[in-house]
Amino acid sequence: MLVMETGLSHPLGTQLDKDGCHFCVWAPQSDKVELCLFDEQEQELMRLELPGRRGQYRFGYVRGVQAGQRYGYRVYGIPQEGMLFDPQKLLIDPYAKALSRPTYWDDELYQGDSAAMIAKSVVVDDSFDWQGVGKPRISHARTILYETHVKGFTKQHPGVPKALQGTYLGVSHPLMIEHMKSLGITSVQLMPVAAFMSEPRLERLGLTNYWGYNPIAFFAPEPRYSTKQDEAVTEFKTMVRELHRAGLEVILDVVYNHTAASGFDGPTLSFKGFDNAGYFAFEAGPHGPDYTRHANVTGCGNSVNLDHPNTLRLVLDALRYWVTEMQVDGFRFDLAVTLAREAGEFDPMGAFFKAIMADPLLSQVKLIAEPWDIGPFGYRLGQFPSQWQEINDRYRDTVRAFWRGDAGKMGDFATRLVGSRDIFPKNWRSPHTSVNYLCYHDGFTLEDLVSYNQRHNQANGEDNRDGHGNNLSHNHGVEGPTLDPRVNSLRQQQKRNLIATLLLSQGTPHFLAGDEMGRSQLGNNNAYCQDNQISWVNWQWRPEDERLFAFTQQMMALRAESGVFSNLQLSDDSWNGASSSCHQVNWYHPDGHQLTDQDWHAPMGQAFAMDIGMINCIGERWYVLFNASDYDIQFRLPPPGEGLEWIQTIDTATNDGLPFLPDDIKRQVAVGRAHSLKLLERVALASTAVDAQPPLPALIPVSSADQPATAITDADKA
Repeated sequence: MLVMETGLSHPLGTQLDKDGCHFCVWAPQSDKVELCLFDEQEQELMRLELPGRRGQYRFGYVRGVQAGQRYGYRVYGIPQEGMLFDPQKLLIDPYAKALSRPTYWDDELYQGDSAAMIAKSVVVDDSFDWQGVGKPRISHARTILYETHVKGFTKQHPGVPKALQGTYLGVSHPLMIEHMKSLGITSVQLMPVAAFMSEPRLERLGLTNYWGYNPIAFFAPEPRYSTKQDEAVTEFKTMVRELHRAGLEVILDVVYNHTAASGFDGPTLSFKGFDNAGYFAFEAGPHGPDYTRHANVTGCGNSVNLDHPNTLRLVLDALRYWVTEMQVDGFRFDLAVTLAREAGEFDPMGAFFKAIMADPLLSQVKLIAEPWDIGPFGYRLGQFPSQWQEINDRYRDTVRAFWRGDAGKMGDFATRLVGSRDIFPKNWRSPHTSVNYLCYHDGFTLEDLVSYNQRHNQANGEDNRDGHGNNLSHNHGVEGPTLDPRVNSLRQQQKRNLIATLLLSQGTPHFLAGDEMGRSQLGNNNAYCQDNQISWVNWQWRPEDERLFAFTQQMMALRAESGVFSNLQLSDDSWNGASSSCHQVNWYHPDGHQLTDQDWHAPMGQAFAMDIGMINCIGERWYVLFNASDYDIQFRLPPPGEGLEWIQTIDTATNDGLPFLPDDIKRQVAVGRAHSLKLLERVALASTAVDAQPPLPALIPVSSADQPATAITDADKA
């Protein structure tokens, strides 16, 4: 027998005890809130009015309710400005920790009473056996992010059992863990896993919001990614536990900038029916907010208003829940500028940032901002608080342009290599602040970046108008797949150039899943609505894909073993305190002279060298030759020091980029092939090598005076 009692006014959401469950919601200006209980077949059992009230909170305690109970709310109130009370619309609890099933838009089922369309909130028992597995706590210096989609990652993997393909348990399958560990990544960044609903427009086109950036519940894991719809919470936790057991972090891509409710004419699913005026931001009217016009700085029909204390609390509570109960290690915030808008303006010292900084739990996790939205003055790269990392699109664009062969990019390219300190100043921001990436989920994959000049988004149903038009890509002579061996060879070489650059750059590398093995989306650079083979990772490897994977493994291993490339410490950067190394960075023209301002700004400059590491002392030192031109260039090398020599570690111009080269070839290091990156390491001179390899006096300066060794400290370069 289910009996309603007054209960507790805190916490929001549900709280189980041995006899029943507390229910509490925020419903300002409402006259009545009904709790609707459903059985496992979603047949309504009863409606119970929440009897308790304290200010704008409505609450009650139902004796006899157990874990697994389905429920929803109906909110009654007098029509008034800003509020959209409609008791015919069953509402998802904003604090629901689970949903009974996925939510799919249906015009007919939504009309009138919407209960048949709306997924039911589910009472959850938080208990779970973590088996003593804790969080990996990967340092920023070691972090390599790996972005993937829960479904798309394993949907086509032949080694993952059919029942697990496309699920949370698929991501943590031993084969997938082995792939990620052998690759060398440290942190799995999952595209949105919070419950979402596709836009009605997409449903009418027969498409779906595959990416999941259209949330309906901030706490509940999406049930379509579980093997059993009522086990999403347990299976998500199991995934996290097994990834942690393997030493891999879990970073969630969270969407708190908008909801699936769209604008004024959009559906009432949850937030809008409880407190439309509080949860969302609105355009200004002549006498205050115009509640018929939702602010839309997100491009998704509405903008969540964290300038309201209840909305801010909701987001902070959701973040704490994912960190504590679900044990995730950090967050990537979609359109993060929206979260920090107060009175419509971005405030880098606003309440959202202050609350996270002051929170002893949230302040210690990884915080990654997408530092823009589409609202006024929405591009805010470099303007987030110091403990945040920021996705750096300047890095993406510069690196793509340089390797495409665009002239005049040399100075900007060098700046990106050493942490974009023009954007993230030394002493003020961590050397790892810049999240460097070549490709993200929105845009070309790496394979498509070197295979297409134009987007090919016809499958999206918008006449190829959607998606970014300026991709800085190059097809190398043929649009799309080709059998031309010359074109294919150059494409593979350019992919090696890009991957090597990413993993030799200061900052935090972000790698898109599948780029290590030639994943293509057939030229679609906005595959948000393609829940099919366009978006799913293809595990059928070509020979060149196997070689690219091996090359990527080597580059990630090199970065992991290098203190120079993973954690450069310059004497004029006190972020980590006094430098414990004698790291320096010098820049050279191929003819051996140190680059001048004139060289940096040369309109046709496409080749240079970077000398990085312990230049004037014993220790790790590297010399990197960059040649984005169409011709081979002979470089003059600096003297490595007495008893030392330069050997070739990486040459992207070779067929597979791997270092298994005969000793004599390893020492022929001074030529940078066209469109190539060559990495030289300073090592102790081997006595056998002296006899086998004659000196190259024409290439090596006579004295150190010919090669100045002072570190460049210009913030634009190092």
